[in-house]
Amino acid sequence: MRGAGRVVKLFTGVLAVIVLLVPTGADRISLVTSTYLCSGYAGCQTAGYGNAGYRQASGTAYWRMFTGHNCTNYVAYRLVQSGMPNVRPWEGSGNASNWGVAMASITDQTPTVGSVAWYRSNVTPAGSNGHVAYVEQVISATEIVVSEDYWGGDFHWRRVTMSGGGWPSGFIHFNDRVVAPTTAPAIVGTPAVGAPLEVAPGAWTPTPSTVTVRWLADGAAIPGATAANYVPTPDVKGKALTAEVTAALDGYSAGQAVLATAPVAPGSFERTAVPTIQGVAEVGQTLTLTTASWSPQPAKVTTQWYADGVAIQGATGGSLVLTRDHIDRRISARVQASASGYRKSTSTALETTPVLAKPIVITSPSRVKGAPRVGSKLVAQVGSLKPTDAKATYAWFRDGQRIARTTKPTYTVRRADLGRALSVQITLSRQHFRDTTESVAVAAVTTVPEVKVHSEATRKRVVLDIRVKAPGASRPDGAVTVSVGGRTVDAQVVGGRAHVVVRDVRPGTKPVVVRYAGTAVVEAAVARGSVTVPR
Repeated sequence: MRGAGRVVKLFTGVLAVIVLLVPTGADRISLVTSTYLCSGYAGCQTAGYGNAGYRQASGTAYWRMFTGHNCTNYVAYRLVQSGMPNVRPWEGSGNASNWGVAMASITDQTPTVGSVAWYRSNVTPAGSNGHVAYVEQVISATEIVVSEDYWGGDFHWRRVTMSGGGWPSGFIHFNDRVVAPTTAPAIVGTPAVGAPLEVAPGAWTPTPSTVTVRWLADGAAIPGATAANYVPTPDVKGKALTAEVTAALDGYSAGQAVLATAPVAPGSFERTAVPTIQGVAEVGQTLTLTTASWSPQPAKVTTQWYADGVAIQGATGGSLVLTRDHIDRRISARVQASASGYRKSTSTALETTPVLAKPIVITSPSRVKGAPRVGSKLVAQVGSLKPTDAKATYAWFRDGQRIARTTKPTYTVRRADLGRALSVQITLSRQHFRDTTESVAVAAVTTVPEVKVHSEATRKRVVLDIRVKAPGASRPDGAVTVSVGGRTVDAQVVGGRAHVVVRDVRPGTKPVVVRYAGTAVVEAAVARGSVTVPR
């Protein structure tokens, strides 16, 4: 709010006259019709509203306004702080009543954050020189919050409603607050037919209530393409896409970003299932091709069969009957997908092994000779074959797991095999014939123990120290029966040892028989001897 007056300032050698607008008592405004949220620099700071630093800067004139408590200087300060130069945008009076007149081209009735709430002379609550305030918040089209300073008064934040009185004469849009990006939006994805694109909205300040997207192709809006996600269709192939991003918040100028892509490339099919050839590569057999699939679904799919990479004439269906012409040749197939706007895609089934005449036939089964005991030798013997000159290769297994470096027909049973099931796999092969594999099982491996007996006799009593050892099971357990003369005692071998006392044995030389019952993996055994019992 401005009055009029003159100040004369003397410079060295020069007398200059500077005209300043000095407030007068007529500029004072009415405080009756407003709802005040806080008053005073300190009070507003305590209430959490603040003064944007004007308290410290109020001694400086902005836009040639009068310093200190003054509505025009405060608003000019806020506009300079928002990025405007410290130069008044018009010539002539700086009174608040003149602001909307001088800047009529940017003055309207729409409140926005950062705009200037302008009051004509004597429009409540302004005095004769009008009033200006800074719009801090737009609650609705009829309710706002402003901050302001008063000549002859104090600093305030004020809530203003259209129905409550004190509504501004207009709003001057010098440098309105705009929803601005702090992290720029971006298009994620590669522009190609069928390839999803997505607009990452970025981050904006203040936080917008809505972020909308509109997609265009070569500058023309794409019907219905108003979501953040867009999948280019064949009709936009070769066109450059743009995405217009608009971030909106009531009371703020909407922020906008325009994102562009390169021209949309032809789409690429994604293989979702690769075809495979099913069947036996053998004369007279029929090979079939499992279905190939892509995403998206192609408009057309064609098939071609090959023998050693050469197309087989007329073989374009889902199956192929093998003939003698195919013997020793590898069969493959290729399936091609095509559709408008997409590059063709070929999916190739892995080729078969060379086509064989027929399989090797086993006319009598193979067998394994030898006892499955630790230290014994097993020999695989091939049964009768047709053709008889087929060659055999061998692989020995322990509990179904391949035993390394065992490729001979013979195998010496090891301690590690104790209690395990052995088997041999015999593979029969011959040129132009399909391999035949036969597996021959061997019983669980056992071990033969050695039973040693040391006996000592006293009158009517024999003491026996029994030890049992076996390859692979050096300290086995198990039951033992001891017979001395006519006396029999049962005992247990624990950790390969048993201590047995036989009582009431008559004098004389008596036979000693120790029968070890064995375990699941250690075979039974008998030890015999004699002992002389003294009188």
